[in-house]
This record gives sequence, structure tokens and C-alpha cells, in this order.
Amino acid sequence: MIISMDHHPTANIELGDTIAVVHVAAANVVKDIRENIRNLIGGRMVHYEALIQNAVNLALRELDEKAKAQGYDGVIGVKISHPVVVEGAVEVVAYGNMFRYLQTQPAQMSAPALEQVAATNGREVVAG
Repeated sequence: MIISMDHHPTANIELGDTIAVVHVAAANVVKDIRENIRNLIGGRMVHYEALIQNAVNLALRELDEKAKAQGYDGVIGVKISHPVVVEGAVEVVAYGNMFRYLQTQPAQMSAPALEQVAATNGREVVAG
């Protein structure tokens, strides 16, 4: 489980150590040349967009797997560095704190209950 907030919205958790992963993905040389030409004339660099998106997704998956391998339930407070495109590759750094639930998995809230929480900005509503 990957959570970008610095706290879990519905459960008590124990924070673990900071964890980080670095993912470097190589670009296709032919597509890299095409992207450099596109950079000269303007337009979207679709190949690099896809390369960066894939690198971010893989970094997040690796972050979660690394935390679970150490006995944690996931990572909280996840941050992603600005992906850096270097000649022929893209680098992504993702980091956060490992966490584990202090009790059983948080109960799943029904859609109406989630809507009620959202409508009240997280304040508890007591029906009277």
C-alpha cells in the first residue's frame, strides 16, 4: 500500500524507517533521436512521457514490495523526486516511511459513509 499523506486517514499505524528506491530506465536510442528532433521543432515528447510514467510506476511498486519484504504493510508519506532525463535514460527516486497497522486492517467504509465523511470535511456526524 502506498500513501502520499503523512498519516493514515482511518487506522492506527506504527511508523518504520525511511525507505527509498532508485529506478533508472533506459531509452530506446532510435526513439531518443526522434525525441531530440521533436525538441528542436516543438511538440509533445510522447516517448519521454511514457518512459517517465513507467519509471514512476515501477519505482512505486518496488517501494511497496521492499517494505512488505521487511514485514511492513506499506509506505506512507511517499514522495517522488523530479524525474531526471539524462542522455539515454530517466532516473526516478521514490521514498517514504514504512508502516504497519497496529490492529487489524482498517474496516472498509461504504461509499455512502465515505461521501458523508467528505461532505463534513472529516468531522464526525452524530445522528440524533
